Amino acid sequence: MPQSPLAATIAGLMPRAREELAELVAFRSVADPAQFPRSECEAAAGWVARALRAEGFADVAVLDTPDGTQSVYGHLPGPEGAPTVLLYAHYDVQPPLNEDAWLSPPFELTERDGRWYGRGTADCKGGLVMHLLALRALKENGGVPVGVKVIAEGSEEQGTGGLERYAEAHPDLLAADAVVIGDAGNFRAGLPTVTATLRGMTLLRVRVETLAGNLHSGQFGGAAPDALAALIRLLDSLRAEDGSTVIDGLEPDASWEGLQYPEEDFRRDAGVLDGVRLIGSGTVSDRIWARPAVTVLGIDCPPVVGATASVQASARALISLRVPPGTDAAEATGLLRAHLESRVPWGARLDLEQVGQGQPFRADTGSPAYAAMAEAMREAYDGAGMAVAGQGGSIPLCNTLASLYPEAEILLIGLSEPEAQIHAVNESVSPRELESLALTEALFLRRFATAAEG
Repeated sequence: MPQSPLAATIAGLMPRAREELAELVAFRSVADPAQFPRSECEAAAGWVARALRAEGFADVAVLDTPDGTQSVYGHLPGPEGAPTVLLYAHYDVQPPLNEDAWLSPPFELTERDGRWYGRGTADCKGGLVMHLLALRALKENGGVPVGVKVIAEGSEEQGTGGLERYAEAHPDLLAADAVVIGDAGNFRAGLPTVTATLRGMTLLRVRVETLAGNLHSGQFGGAAPDALAALIRLLDSLRAEDGSTVIDGLEPDASWEGLQYPEEDFRRDAGVLDGVRLIGSGTVSDRIWARPAVTVLGIDCPPVVGATASVQASARALISLRVPPGTDAAEATGLLRAHLESRVPWGARLDLEQVGQGQPFRADTGSPAYAAMAEAMREAYDGAGMAVAGQGGSIPLCNTLASLYPEAEILLIGLSEPEAQIHAVNESVSPRELESLALTEALFLRRFATAAEG
């Protein structure tokens, strides 16, 4: 079956897409000045602004958001009377973690086994390239049939809320009839998927103090309260025997209705070692899409190499709590705080600092925009039906947009299928998925424009 003109155009643009993604990946745009200089994020923002201007976008602006980061905005006017679609992605990325564990440099796009490797290839610099591909293909095949706004965020991975607060202070800026969030992913490569729900999240820094200073473990150990041991005991109180998250007052056993995630597939996708059991109860879909999940992201304590025979005076951890739809993130944060305060052992001093928060999200998949997306996916994926899945991660902007623009339809697609291994070492993107999803987006914009005319 011959390719459609749109599909052929996108296929021809893929070499350029690879070059542009390589340029974007080269920016070490981690929005954490303690790890990488802010200039890396600023340079990535500048790249996005130049790309939008080159595509004819008006009102392109690099926005200074309240959390000290930058987001990039641009507007491409559409035909008179046409609807407006907001396209979202983010250019900031997760830290590379252990760079020695990468098979190729994390900030150098490398092709291997049919995939493109590098930090941000799938999450979410590839999403920016996906939007550009779709718009370029439409321009070469009759024009872009809708008005388009693009917003590229600079602090999504940090969860510090800069863009959300900026949007709330400038409520007309991102107004649109539909929103395409390019930061989700297919349930499986080749299976076109929209994401219907997102868990929210909260981040807490937990500090435990027990002593005025470290003490010799031989002279004082056994009676002196060990802050590291107190922290370990406190963190353990957040888990049941089977590993389920347990927080006083937080609903632990909601169920997911819809697409199921077979346990054997999950074990393979997650790289669970032979003989190691999954944690929690219920189906995998229940656990990762419908229920709360706490994770200890890091602990400040002496490393094994160079450790001394000391009772620790203080210890610190960073905790992430994923919050399922139907639960308010602020309420969940309060319950987490109360749980920790009631469980701290030995009268130790406890300090809790909130460093990030985002609300969960649930989409209306029965809307006309979702019907248009289903048709677009079916054509782009050779007749495959659209699957509807949840996502355990958070995109805090979604609820802000839903609150500001209650009539707008919000759709989540993207490149983060399981093989992409986002947030881990050796993150990658499938060029085939990039090509298919760019075609999907172009077809969707055409269908959405036609539906609006009707």
